[in-house]
Amino acid sequence: MSLVVRGVLWIGLFLGVAVAPLVFAVIGFSGPGRGFATEFSAALGFVGLALMGLEFALVARFRAVAAPFGTDALVQFHREMGLVGLVFVLVHVAISAPWDLVVRPFADDTPARVRWALLSTIALLALVASSLWRKRLRLSYEAWHALHAVLAVVVIVAALLHALLVDHYLDAAWKRALWIVMSAAFLTLLVWVRIGKPLTLRRKPWTVERVTPERGRTTTLTLRADGHPGFRFAPGQYAWFAIGRSPFSLTKHPFSLSSSGQSADVVEVSIKALGDFTSTVADLDVGTRAYLDGPHGVFSPDLYEGPGFGLVAGGVGVTPVISILRAFADRGDRRPVVAFIANRSWDEVTFREELECLASRLDVQVVHTLDEPPPGWTGETGRVTADMLRRHLPPGYERWQFFVCGADPMMDAMEDALVGLGVAPARIHTERFNWV
Repeated sequence: MSLVVRGVLWIGLFLGVAVAPLVFAVIGFSGPGRGFATEFSAALGFVGLALMGLEFALVARFRAVAAPFGTDALVQFHREMGLVGLVFVLVHVAISAPWDLVVRPFADDTPARVRWALLSTIALLALVASSLWRKRLRLSYEAWHALHAVLAVVVIVAALLHALLVDHYLDAAWKRALWIVMSAAFLTLLVWVRIGKPLTLRRKPWTVERVTPERGRTTTLTLRADGHPGFRFAPGQYAWFAIGRSPFSLTKHPFSLSSSGQSADVVEVSIKALGDFTSTVADLDVGTRAYLDGPHGVFSPDLYEGPGFGLVAGGVGVTPVISILRAFADRGDRRPVVAFIANRSWDEVTFREELECLASRLDVQVVHTLDEPPPGWTGETGRVTADMLRRHLPPGYERWQFFVCGADPMMDAMEDALVGLGVAPARIHTERFNWV
């Protein structure tokens, strides 16, 4: 089955689950009508709750689901559907809430359904706010991750209890059972991510075999599979890492794999010191235990056939690029490649010497551009621009596949620039790890 067909089927399933609550509600319902506004509000509440539950599925790291779209697209869709669900819920609350009771939730005459609705709404607002403004709130990634998981469960459970207690459209036992089963399925996805998958990872540990310092405050970890065959991956893909901690730890970190993927039992990951965890990688001891959930992602020339490839990397975005070039070298792949590598200074160019070596072995042109060039520099300077791309790309580049990895503003600019140069959007691929 092609990726396009699979994508259409997944979209159809998503839409089906989102509107299923409305179908459940009207089947066999014979109660009195309550006016358009109230019925519209109820519909928004049902769909909003379904969308909140589907959020678990979008980030459950199922490779079969991510394959047709890419993890970047799923995470972005997760964000957007979260906001859509929030709007649905807030409109539902604005229309239907008995405000005289909402303002005194602990009064004796306030029904439990109102309290559960209030709890679910507050938890949802806190969940969205902590995600949108995590950095402003100075929440660490680890603290946000824990808060996000707890609030998500509160939202679903409290909203379900509210719906069951309202009992207008859920007047039949089979309807209540279906809602309970659907909500349980959503929560099961969370249990799978937090317990089921870690159990499988626990049986497949990896060991840090070598810690290698690189230019640009980057450290390469070489990991070897311990008692299992490891896994194959396509160059450019990534994995989630729990290094020096249990596979059940709440927070795992996504990093691109920097080795070529030709060896299943040994992988390399190159990590730049940018935050609390990444700054400790250089101090890891050989023999440290690690757990890898992967491979993930569709950022790979193995998945997109083309007569040539354009690679654009900013800073540590060179990690998947070096994986791709190493794979081409190992395979003897002589298709033409132009790699644009942007850095602040010449000394910060990670894998600088290896890039030069690979350029001599392959049909690869490496174009370095620096913000702070050294004296006598004759190469490109500043950001990668459309004019820079035009100067170095050969005739026929419009049929190439392009892979861009770096800061979000750079990737946005490159998408616009490449489209302006006549490259079809379907031939432009990005890797975004700035998910929160």
